[in-house]
Amino acid sequence: MNKFKITAAALAGLLIPFATPAAAADLGNGLSVSGGATLVSDYRFRGISQTDKRAAVQGTFTLSHSSGFYATVWGSSIDDYVYNGADQEIDLIAGYKKSFGSTTVDGGVLYYYYPGSGGINSDFFEPYLSVAQAFGPITAKVTANYAPKQAALSIGAGKEDSFYLGGDLSAAIPKSPVSLSAHLGHTFGPSYLSIGKGYTDWSLGASVAVKNFTVGVQYVDTSKHNQFVIGTRDEAKAGIVGSVGVSF
Repeated sequence: MNKFKITAAALAGLLIPFATPAAAADLGNGLSVSGGATLVSDYRFRGISQTDKRAAVQGTFTLSHSSGFYATVWGSSIDDYVYNGADQEIDLIAGYKKSFGSTTVDGGVLYYYYPGSGGINSDFFEPYLSVAQAFGPITAKVTANYAPKQAALSIGAGKEDSFYLGGDLSAAIPKSPVSLSAHLGHTFGPSYLSIGKGYTDWSLGASVAVKNFTVGVQYVDTSKHNQFVIGTRDEAKAGIVGSVGVSF
């Protein structure tokens, strides 16, 4: 997630970029497990690089029940500027997903954990809700994430909250392994997650899936150009992100 160290005191389908589709293994009694690992050329959270525009290794594991309940652990390497020297982000997710014909509703809570952040306020939770509607090979989805007022979101004015609203379009090209995607989102500020004032992010992407392997490329951009620079890099500037993932 995007938690930059702006003061002394910064994730989709859920929120995870380039999530690799996983083939779930049946455990019986309605339970199944799935997982995956992905190498990305740049970990972007809502358009902002979490790795100083360098590569990241990511992994995920999900336990789900036929009733619709699920629990996920997702992790990524990050750069130490994200939060006070932490070099990894771990997301703990609990949710419920239910389909009604071609409509799917998915809601739950994300907990962002940053081990090694030096004991300062870095961890926070964020409830989310999404509604997806399929139109043949095309799916449209709207997602809302709201993080209530928490010390970890402060930019120096006490506890603050954050709201993110995103829209996604995805399409599977018939009789091919190719899928296309488009995203538009806005982070409302001010808070750590908006790097002060709110901003807009957008992306266009394509991926190819063959068996349990997925290769993807994505163009990512934001409205915060030249407004947030670490060293010689502008973490909010447009860029091309590539990914290679495997599911198991």
